[in-house]
Amino acid sequence: MSDFIQQRHKLSTNLVHPRELIVACVPMRSNVNISQIARTASACAVEKMIICGTASLTKKIARDAISELTVSTHRSLGPVLKKLKEDGYDIVGIEQTSNSKNIHHFDFKRRTVLVVGNERLGISDEILAQLDSVIEIPVWGLPHSYNAASAANMALYEYCRQFPEG
Repeated sequence: MSDFIQQRHKLSTNLVHPRELIVACVPMRSNVNISQIARTASACAVEKMIICGTASLTKKIARDAISELTVSTHRSLGPVLKKLKEDGYDIVGIEQTSNSKNIHHFDFKRRTVLVVGNERLGISDEILAQLDSVIEIPVWGLPHSYNAASAANMALYEYCRQFPEG
């Protein structure tokens, strides 16, 4: 028997400040991706998620997120982003563009809406025009980008790393 015994522990979910991060997803093709994003958002203590189009959460994948997240569904993301910008949120998209900033050198603002693009089409030009910033996650191999859920999960983690207390 080992002298070094590990015990599992539960992390505290009591944040000093509530998360002022909203995850907003353009219309997606995959309920799996949207559900994985919801599960990570819930694990990061995000309280609100916006989804567009016909995608929906898969209970088996999203698990606790369904009871922890407030999820609102909209036909179009543009009007929602306009209202959130008026409410003082910084609108940040995850996309590879000529002006995107490397996530390793990006400082999130506490009040942020993280816009996640479609798996194949990314973020439309209409929505890109509404963004305050665009971040990208470096890729060192093929394919040339991460899938929507993986990229969103990395961005969520980075936001939480910058604001660990909420």
